Amino acid sequence: MIKERLKDVPFFSSLSKKELKAVSQQTDELDVPEGKALAEEGDFGHEFFVIESGTAEVTRSGEHVADLGPGDFFGEMALLDADRRNATVRATSPMTVIVMTRQSFRALDSHEPGIHDAVAKEISKRQAQVS
Repeated sequence: MIKERLKDVPFFSSLSKKELKAVSQQTDELDVPEGKALAEEGDFGHEFFVIESGTAEVTRSGEHVADLGPGDFFGEMALLDADRRNATVRATSPMTVIVMTRQSFRALDSHEPGIHDAVAKEISKRQAQVS
């Protein structure tokens, strides 16, 4: 069940069980082949990803920035803003990811408005750590 896997993601750690269930109902699981780009630097982002299995490489301006693996997540800004991706993320092995679109995230606002605030707070924390 996706809900069980999401509870271990720091990004969702402040959500209640009810809120986590609502989030899990708005997500999909996706298998990704090695070499596929999940996010392209400069493109508009529409999805948020949590890696369940496999690995990915993050590059910015063609330079290696980081390696990601199970439990890591990326694309969180796409949930709040229609902004351009600031890096490319490419699968370096076959992967399974949990995906949520901005549209699905916004659908939660009417039923669980606290989720938006909790996620916005976590995004702010992550941005402060990166800056």
